[in-house]
Amino acid sequence: MKKMKKLLFIFIVFFLFLIFVNFNLSKANTPDFYPEVNAICAVAIDGKTGKILYAKNPHLKIPPASTVKLVTAMVVLDRLSLSEKIRISKNAEQTPSVAPKLYEGEVYTVKDLLYLLLMKSSNQAAVALAEAVAGSEENFSVLMNKKVYSLGLKNSHFVTASGLPAPNQYTTPYELAIIFYEALKYPLIKEIISTPVKVITSETGRTLIIKNTNKLLDDSEPEINIIGGKTGFTRASKHCLVNGAYVEDRLIITSVLGSPNRESLWRDSKNLINFAKMVLNHKISPVYITTVVNTNVLANENFKKPYSRIYKKAKLGYNEYAKKKGSKKMIVKRISSKKILTKKDSKKTFVKSKKSSIAKNIKIKHTKS
Repeated sequence: MKKMKKLLFIFIVFFLFLIFVNFNLSKANTPDFYPEVNAICAVAIDGKTGKILYAKNPHLKIPPASTVKLVTAMVVLDRLSLSEKIRISKNAEQTPSVAPKLYEGEVYTVKDLLYLLLMKSSNQAAVALAEAVAGSEENFSVLMNKKVYSLGLKNSHFVTASGLPAPNQYTTPYELAIIFYEALKYPLIKEIISTPVKVITSETGRTLIIKNTNKLLDDSEPEINIIGGKTGFTRASKHCLVNGAYVEDRLIITSVLGSPNRESLWRDSKNLINFAKMVLNHKISPVYITTVVNTNVLANENFKKPYSRIYKKAKLGYNEYAKKKGSKKMIVKRISSKKILTKKDSKKTFVKSKKSSIAKNIKIKHTKS
């Protein structure tokens, strides 16, 4: 009798387990299932076919922050030899940037500066490379825009080689993903973005140890091979990452703009990779989400004037401007002091018309965000 009760108990537990598993599987395959993405806008693209697997506000124009450095790197590689030596100018030294700092008169090769540009996101390296190619960052931006226009991109426009805030500078998650796809065609860019740590040395023997800002490279999750990407941050664009990963020998490109913090950025990107994997395995349909976003700040003059003023002050020189204001930290604070670019002013959602032929493959959904 006890044996029968025990068997009956085991049977009931097993039966409930099957119900639980089937419920979750059915939930995952329902039309309402979609990944949690806290960013303002994002896309996941099949690198083989170009098909959009996930889209949230994919054509929203937003400042690119340091993700623009992928375009900078491509333009540099189109025009300079990797062994060419570049002397850091006073202008490059005075550009607000992350450590390690570069100083006027130091000499680095183009290759070393590209590592600083893409791994550590050095704004000083961006300006030095831009000056070496075109004489000035302003002239260089013309080449940047010619590059993206040659790729057929019409919703991207760049003003700075570094991604420092400037008026009329923007991209979209969709076009940033295309830029990343094109950047992977450059072997050195692909090598750099996949490098966790690098040691470079100036001509005078100064040694710099730099670590990649993309924390997804440390991800040890099986079946997902992160090949690297480019991070970015400003107060306007918030946290950004365009990233590539091989899943079952399929390239997935994720582009995330406007995550509230770094932890959310990594989580958003990983959620998109896992969701894209499910789409490629035909377990779920692609998703296209459009939320209500306040973009007035992009259009009015109140956006352009403060940024223009701040950027001009930055170009006066980090030390000079800071000395006038009595604080070396002030210039950094002023540059990133702009209010958040976009915010959700409603929990309601709506569906826009599809903006490209590729969107024909995307299932339009109403969803809350």
